[in-house]
Amino acid sequence: MAARTAPDEPNGAGPREPAAAGLRGSSPAGPRDPDPDGRASATAGPAYPIASVDNALRLLLMFRDHKRLRLSEAAEALGVADSTAHRLLAMLVHHDFVRRDDARLYLAGPALLEIGLAAVRNLDIRHLARPVLAELAQQIDETVHLAQLEGGRIRYIAGAESGRDLRVADRTGQLMPAPRTATGKALLAELTTSQLDELFPADSSSPADGLTPAERAGLHQELARVRERGYATNHREADEIVSVATVVRDRRDIAIAAINASAPATRMDRRRRPLVARQLHAAAVQLERLLANAVG
Repeated sequence: MAARTAPDEPNGAGPREPAAAGLRGSSPAGPRDPDPDGRASATAGPAYPIASVDNALRLLLMFRDHKRLRLSEAAEALGVADSTAHRLLAMLVHHDFVRRDDARLYLAGPALLEIGLAAVRNLDIRHLARPVLAELAQQIDETVHLAQLEGGRIRYIAGAESGRDLRVADRTGQLMPAPRTATGKALLAELTTSQLDELFPADSSSPADGLTPAERAGLHQELARVRERGYATNHREADEIVSVATVVRDRRDIAIAAINASAPATRMDRRRRPLVARQLHAAAVQLERLLANAVG
């Protein structure tokens, strides 16, 4: 996990830290002359721009290249006061386009991510993943899956079975509690504490999604281990199946899915898991490239 920098608080005045290198942003929008037909060219922009809308959209575009933003970086890039940037970000937070993490840095919010995921879904990630999964299943010689988060659960959206006689069955279409699967743990490890609290509230009475205090504490400890080693594992003692999983990211380094490999515990021992994790990571990188090329 990347180290978090100290947060900036809105103060409306005073010096600001310089913007991060390569941060997109131009001078505030001003009046532009329309073309002879009364329409603005694509490069010139609209004939009658609305500065606040322009600044809000430019803020959103910054998350295309930056996973996290400071308030001072946003203000510097837009050429506005900290207080103005704070009001813009507050409105984007209100509509879930932006969120703040535990260090009070700004990240892409669920609404913005949902728009991006909708674009990925329109490409049908399953179609792109199937040949990758088929090749991966042959390499590892175990059953593999691609899964995505649905609230506090994960859904297996594609899979490829091992050719072995004794193997884990394809679970495509099944929905399972995220904390009880390797793919779920891999994806949950990408979330902040506040996001996890929203998915698994302490006062939840639902046996399907709620966690006991002990389970919540255990989950946080497990997710810390996932972040440290870079992959997740899960041991289902009821049927002695062990799974290893790693995430698939988009071009902004946001986890959008996870790939796992599952096998009988006798074949997926502790010595083999790091090797399988490296194979999963290579497959995830391959799928990430296919997605990037498809998006353009």
